Amino acid sequence: MELGWLLWGAGVLLLLHVLMELSPAVNFALRIGFYCLLCVVGSALAAPVCLLVNGGRTVKNMRIIKTVVKTFKYFFGVRFEVKGLENFEIEGPAIIVSNHQSILDMMGLMEVLPDDCVQVGKKELMYAGTVGLIIYLGGVIFINRKSTTSAKMVMAEVAKTMAADKVKVWVYPEGTRNCTGDLLPFKKGAFHLAVQAQVPVIPVVYSSFTTFYNPKKNLFTSGKIKVEVLPAIETKGLTSGDVSDLTDRCFRTMRETLFRLSGCPSEAKDSS
Repeated sequence: MELGWLLWGAGVLLLLHVLMELSPAVNFALRIGFYCLLCVVGSALAAPVCLLVNGGRTVKNMRIIKTVVKTFKYFFGVRFEVKGLENFEIEGPAIIVSNHQSILDMMGLMEVLPDDCVQVGKKELMYAGTVGLIIYLGGVIFINRKSTTSAKMVMAEVAKTMAADKVKVWVYPEGTRNCTGDLLPFKKGAFHLAVQAQVPVIPVVYSSFTTFYNPKKNLFTSGKIKVEVLPAIETKGLTSGDVSDLTDRCFRTMRETLFRLSGCPSEAKDSS
């Protein structure tokens, strides 16, 4: 009986392997499915540890979450090449902004996430089962993107939290995932927050995933991601009238870095 189950299991695994080799769509779906399963299982395992060690919702739980998520890269053959981590080493709070490409961004985030740093995410993530639970326990700040008034109120509270708890806040200024190899126009919320709190902006850029991950082409293979933490941009003395210039400056710098890391410097020159 046991031998029969072993043979059946081996046959299923062999069939899946053949389908993955023959069909990019099947390969993509299985790898994404496995990634989602890892997220659910990892969250379920990390949640009780967070509760036992830190007692509830706190940014300190991100250390535990980071340890778990950093193992995911080994399952998918994803390698990271990181530069500029010393730019995180500033005293006090800061706004960290980075490009936002896909659901794989979580691996990249946890690869470089500094201590005492919370993320801003969409409110819908709260209801994502064990994943929603673990990011809640990690102190993620939820925003209702459909309500401008609500979002502004939350960001005002974030400014107070930064000042009181001396934490850094990680924001994706594009506002949505963008796996095109370029940047979407930046929303100004993060930069208004930085100016309001008079804290520096630290840009973080990840190279394009398009060489190994592209949902439109059912592409998901192993690959290398280059990450660069850029020097902080000071906001002391800036006012609300400087927010547009600050946003544009950060966008241009990050876009040029994105093209350079992704091996397309000519595109950056042509677009300037």
